[in-house]
Amino acid sequence: MKAERQQQRVEELCGACIRALTGQPDLRYRGRRLHKGLRPVPIRTPHLRTDPEKDDFRSYRGSADGIALRLQLSNPELHSRLSPVDRIQGFIFELLEQLRVESLVPERFPGMKRNIRHRFTQWSLAVHHSGLTETHVGILIYTLAQVAWARLNDCPVLEETDGLIEATRFSLMPVIGKEMAGLKQAHEDQEVFACHAGKIAGVIAGMANSEREKEPGENPREEDQEALSELAAILDLDGGDDPGVIAAAATGESSVFADTEAAYRVFTTRYDGEVEAASLVRKDYLKELRQRLDKRVQGQGINIPRLARRLSALLSAPRADGWSFGEEEGYIDARRLSQLVASPAERRLFRQERYRPHANCLVSILIDCSGSMKAHIEPVAVLVDVLGRALEQAQVNTEILGYTTGAWNGGRCQLEWLGKGRPQYPGRLNELCHMVFKNVDSSWRQARTDIAALLKADLFREGIDGEAVEWACHRMIGRSEERRILIVISDGCPMDTATGLANDRYYLDTHLKQVINLLETKREVDVYGLGVGLDLSPYYTNCLALDLSETLSNQVFEEILQLLAGRHHR
Repeated sequence: MKAERQQQRVEELCGACIRALTGQPDLRYRGRRLHKGLRPVPIRTPHLRTDPEKDDFRSYRGSADGIALRLQLSNPELHSRLSPVDRIQGFIFELLEQLRVESLVPERFPGMKRNIRHRFTQWSLAVHHSGLTETHVGILIYTLAQVAWARLNDCPVLEETDGLIEATRFSLMPVIGKEMAGLKQAHEDQEVFACHAGKIAGVIAGMANSEREKEPGENPREEDQEALSELAAILDLDGGDDPGVIAAAATGESSVFADTEAAYRVFTTRYDGEVEAASLVRKDYLKELRQRLDKRVQGQGINIPRLARRLSALLSAPRADGWSFGEEEGYIDARRLSQLVASPAERRLFRQERYRPHANCLVSILIDCSGSMKAHIEPVAVLVDVLGRALEQAQVNTEILGYTTGAWNGGRCQLEWLGKGRPQYPGRLNELCHMVFKNVDSSWRQARTDIAALLKADLFREGIDGEAVEWACHRMIGRSEERRILIVISDGCPMDTATGLANDRYYLDTHLKQVINLLETKREVDVYGLGVGLDLSPYYTNCLALDLSETLSNQVFEEILQLLAGRHHR
């Protein structure tokens, strides 16, 4: 997971740079894409897209700087109004606008200028080495990009491809030379620049079309499609998310929410239940599961006392706890003034207020008990057991919860819906089963056997995450602790077959995003996501991907501590 951690840190740093440059605090990377709040920021130009398997850190910084300049210096409404409708012209218009803002780097940021130049150079070399410049559309677009970059930044074209583009540049400049000069003169005025860029886009699109018409005997439609494919490959505009070494949760927006005024619905709560997890397992079998869990914990070699000390330092605040006497400085202790008379050299006449760490904090661990988690549940159970034990030693109040459904494929809820004639958009269509493995008033020793119920495989069905997060937070909000922390452990997006079929695929996804966004706005509860082999950043601003395929180590808990300390914010 070293490469994955590195990728995560790079995105955190790039996100922080973009926020600092733009002054927009809600810009964060989620699932390999930059988001503004819950909405992805469109990246329509090719050299801003990065590949963690191929690109270096400076390329990521150059891409982040380019995105920040676009957000800061380009008026999106004006750009949209002036953008050509034709697809090829639109591609070129987008590219030229991005090159314009990248030429406006303030002189006080020489590092940004170097980063952007590095990124454009790396992208240019990648396009050239891929062979895309061997196609007639490819060399046309590539030459335009090189010439425009050089003209706007007062620098020579890329030396390695100077000879390659010479013939194409020779044929282009008599046609677009005047407009190229206009780009340079108007690069600080977006509207005037757009007029010249639009004319250049029209010329290039016309040349691309005329090149195709020169080839006799070809099916025009097939040729046109081939040319568009070439162009899309060069500009990487048909691609979706950037590839990444960490798998990101697949998510989207629900159209049903738009049709129902963004209101989450529940068909019926009649069959919902909250149960003690231990009540679902036979006592003898529960003891066997506890013994199995103890063996796993013992085999991990985790330093629990050290973890407890780190948690105490992280989650505790100093609180006055009496006085210490006989000090050499502080407040004068009137009771010791007689010592001063008897022994004028005596200095231990003072008292100081004593402070001790006090953890006025509640941590709730919420575990996804959907079917896919069965493959990971043993290491998850070890993680939860160790974390719960260490939190208690750190004197932090803790509860351990789980969520699943009462049935597969809707159960009694779906049958009732079918009996009522299948009304449209019924909302959530399954019965909830919320489980308590350890409540806040029980010690770890009292609940240690109940925690082992996590290992019972038939408890795992489907997962309705949004309502589970609301339930866990509701249990915390009424309590007196000053700080409340919810840690959600999950391996994927919300999933309930009956609800998805009766509404749409992303109905539960959209609800989870709304719930998390509301909690993060109110800040009554700090919510963190631990993804089991998955990046949960499409849902949680503060999250960490865990690799639990191997033995748990102290390093895993160190990364969790860093997340809680705020050094893993995305």
